Amino acid sequence: MSVLSRGNRKRRPEPRIRLPVIPWLRITSVFGVLMLVVGGVLAGRWLLDRPVEHVVINGEFERVSADRLESLLRPYMGQGFLATPLDTIQQQLAEVPWVATARVSRKWPGTLDVTVTEQQPAARWGEHGLLNPQGRLFVRHADHIPAGLPRLDGPEGMEAEVAARYVAIQEQLVHRGLALAALELDTRGAWSLRLSNGIQVRLGSQDVDIRLARFFEALDTVVAPIAADVNYIDMRYTNGFAVGWKQSHATGEQPPNV
Repeated sequence: MSVLSRGNRKRRPEPRIRLPVIPWLRITSVFGVLMLVVGGVLAGRWLLDRPVEHVVINGEFERVSADRLESLLRPYMGQGFLATPLDTIQQQLAEVPWVATARVSRKWPGTLDVTVTEQQPAARWGEHGLLNPQGRLFVRHADHIPAGLPRLDGPEGMEAEVAARYVAIQEQLVHRGLALAALELDTRGAWSLRLSNGIQVRLGSQDVDIRLARFFEALDTVVAPIAADVNYIDMRYTNGFAVGWKQSHATGEQPPNV
């Protein structure tokens, strides 16, 4: 039996393993920088998002209710400066009667700057309504109608079309020394108008642009010298027109019901 001595046994080489050294100092430094950045952002946001303390309303207006504006803006007092919904405020202000445009901006550190422009009525719509220069009905039942406004009438929803027709006719009348006092589109689609000199013009519902062109030609060549005696002009004939006089005269042919 042979006995092996431990002193003669060869030792197996132990594997050499290099563990990475964790750079605690570096991690701590980076973490500290991040904390400073985050803290700075939070602190900056806290400074910027201070409560709204003041509201300044700018604008020259007579019909807009200042009390109504203040009541709409009051709930936003005390809210965060950055969190205040400017678009929502502008939309609410734009829905106030007689407000044409509303612009809201922030003014650091805690002020909302509000600029309001008032609607400028360009025409009367029916008995009590008012149209702005864009032909939009902004007041349906006005307590006061400014003097001198032309009167436009038409079915509900036709405000823009009637306003566009008014502008086109008015452009033709201005350089003739006249103005359009009234324009109406009835429920059958027939147009009629009244000039500033009191003459009524009946256009009907068919070939309106052609009839308008014939009317302006007649106005320049025939009607102008006798305008003081004319009550109405009926353009609803195929190749001509009829004149109604201020004094009773037989006009012969009856106008077609078009």
